[in-house]
Amino acid sequence: MSTVLITGANRGLGLEFTRQYAAAGWKVLATCRDPQNATELNTIAGEIQVLPLDVTDYLAIETVSRILRAEKIDLLLNNAGLYGSRAVAFGETDYEDWFDVFRVNTQAPLKMAECFVEQVANSDKKLIVSISSRLGSIGENDEGQQYTYRSTKAALNAINKSMSVDLVGRGITTVVLHPGWAQTDMGGPNAAVDPVESVAGMRSVIDNLTTADTGRNISYDGSSIDW
Repeated sequence: MSTVLITGANRGLGLEFTRQYAAAGWKVLATCRDPQNATELNTIAGEIQVLPLDVTDYLAIETVSRILRAEKIDLLLNNAGLYGSRAVAFGETDYEDWFDVFRVNTQAPLKMAECFVEQVANSDKKLIVSISSRLGSIGENDEGQQYTYRSTKAALNAINKSMSVDLVGRGITTVVLHPGWAQTDMGGPNAAVDPVESVAGMRSVIDNLTTADTGRNISYDGSSIDW
């Protein structure tokens, strides 16, 4: 049985990842800040262990890693993310909010990778996947605005690239995935992609990853995204 560790598993794409991986027979280590109030998460059937974890609490990440030290984690899925303030235009930046979003979107995935690298390296699949966004692409940015979200995802992409170089010797494949503009609390009801379709597409990409893919920036449909 393969094992996946998912952050931000209580809603949106994280919840759908949990559903689909559990239905596919994976062991799911599902983390969220408040498991007692994660009603939908706690009703999912399958081999699921729900763990409390605030990804901005780096001591808590270290603690959960120690609790799970004997696990062989085939897939570390850094899903937890924030959009931040809806004031997105030039001159509207909320700098305190930017710091909060940076901690979740950029620093937390690296801390998770650093704390769980041994469990991943000891697994069969050896995968670290972080949910990024096409909005983090510098080359494809022709609309401007959204400074906080774009910058934190661009920085996540840079972290992923460095990890791909540093961890290749351990056989670990690390990529970032764009989920599409998905109909979640973050994406909103007018988004173009259903969460079920988004996660199914990303799972297909993940299933087909090889070590040759490490460091890539990939869309849920399998296409490459410009840095």
